[in-house]
Amino acid sequence: MTKEITPDYIFETSWEVCNQVGGIYTVLSTRAKTLQATHKDKLIFVGPDFWKEEACPFFTEVPSLLKPFKAYIKKNSNIDVRVGRWEIPGKPLAILIDYAPFYKEEFCNEIYGKMWDSYGVNSLNGFGDYHESAVFGTLVGKLVESFYTFKKLDKKTNVIAHFNEWQTAFGLLYLKENVPAIGTVFTTHATSIGRSICGNGKPLYGHLSAYNGDQMADELNMSAKHSAEKKAAHMADCFTTVSDVTAVECTQLLEKKPDVVTPNGFENGFVPTGKKFDEGRKIARKTLRKVSETLLGYKISKNAIFLGTCGRYEYLNKGLDAFIESCKQLSEKSELKKEIIAFIMVPGYMKGPRIDLQDKLKNKSKEDLPNNYITHDLVEPANDPVTSAIKWFYIENRKEDKVKVIFVPSYLNGNDGIFNKSYYELLIGFDITAFPSYYEPWGYTPLESVAFSIPTITTNLSGFGQWSAQIMESKGQDLSEGVGVVNRTDENYHEMVNEMTKNLLAFALNSATQVEKTRAAAHQLSQQVLWKKFIVYYKETYTFALAKK
Repeated sequence: MTKEITPDYIFETSWEVCNQVGGIYTVLSTRAKTLQATHKDKLIFVGPDFWKEEACPFFTEVPSLLKPFKAYIKKNSNIDVRVGRWEIPGKPLAILIDYAPFYKEEFCNEIYGKMWDSYGVNSLNGFGDYHESAVFGTLVGKLVESFYTFKKLDKKTNVIAHFNEWQTAFGLLYLKENVPAIGTVFTTHATSIGRSICGNGKPLYGHLSAYNGDQMADELNMSAKHSAEKKAAHMADCFTTVSDVTAVECTQLLEKKPDVVTPNGFENGFVPTGKKFDEGRKIARKTLRKVSETLLGYKISKNAIFLGTCGRYEYLNKGLDAFIESCKQLSEKSELKKEIIAFIMVPGYMKGPRIDLQDKLKNKSKEDLPNNYITHDLVEPANDPVTSAIKWFYIENRKEDKVKVIFVPSYLNGNDGIFNKSYYELLIGFDITAFPSYYEPWGYTPLESVAFSIPTITTNLSGFGQWSAQIMESKGQDLSEGVGVVNRTDENYHEMVNEMTKNLLAFALNSATQVEKTRAAAHQLSQQVLWKKFIVYYKETYTFALAKK
């Protein structure tokens, strides 16, 4: 067994450093405190700086930090950076790179030429965010190289550069060629091809062994992203992914078995305790009730159940279709006596908060609102999958309907114009959540739910669902242990929806005592997914990478 090697410096980069977009933000921001406790300011996060018109809400600049280095990298590479603190637990050091001045055709062509010559990365069909990612990733590589030179480090110094997702692949490849003494780590949280296969409605799991990643990349117009991602996976000193389900996917589509599987944990500091928890839950439920009643146009029952789903707006991958159909099934169950308010909280292509809803919330008018199923105005409502499904299933949100569905197509950042609460500030008020995902490499949303003592339903196709089923005595057949893991395959969509509906109905029929037991079980399970327990996988990762130096 290799003796553990502790890094002297850890650089970690992602498009989501100080930029709340999706699950990777949660991975990094919740893990930071555990790493920062050991490595202090030798843990350095690097992200893109595109906060020009307004202040970044996740970052506080501290001009005195790394001041000589900022001058050095400006003088030698003409790169402007801001250094400060990422406003998350632990407040780790963060560097934001102004990549916009380099986002030019001649610079991109220079990068692509070098990457083709050195690694065979094919950028010919790159478009859109591929170009931005290539520029940003390359500048991250240059930044780490500059720091290494500025500090006059050598092979005796254990330096880790950790790159997350294909968007940063160019940075890893740059370092491999220019500073091979640095240990490189590449983590794919979801392969670009796997996500695209599922998003295009193609079956993944039953046919996985027959797929060729390169061929599918050409078919799905993903050849550039796939080429960069695949090469980074092969060239990294340590290649990781976040779950066993994604490890199989990587082995097939990237033709590289991950060296280490690093399951995602959570940081307890995001969850209030004691009186603060009770107060937070009370405020959240009051807010959910107020918005619901104002939008619906009538009072909801005192014992109404708040059901939620959230995440990235991937209609099929995240199972939003299944969630809506299950709500329709649930509303038709004669056994259901309690009212259920189901929230779909996924940021969509929206204009902003509904002015009429804002006015009614403020002035408390009794005038009924049209489209009483949505809180924000969409840019193209006729082309929106969620609203189309709500109409398809004739979900009308009448007072007599047992289940009402409310679509919240906005980031819940505390300033959305309707709730004006962050996601966590609202999550604490829910009774139950459901995430019937088809493609979910890990699944932070159900993990976050149990961390807040909220029972949740997920599927066996999510990394978290698989992990939960492995450690629960019932193997996730019901919600009694806090997580219900519903079996999902390429072919059993309707059976899966029926099973989820069965779980939701059983929860709605539970007594208050049974609900509290289920909430307690959810919280107990969450204590086994804390970063203080899962950080061991990162220690293994760093050792694996540095052992090659």
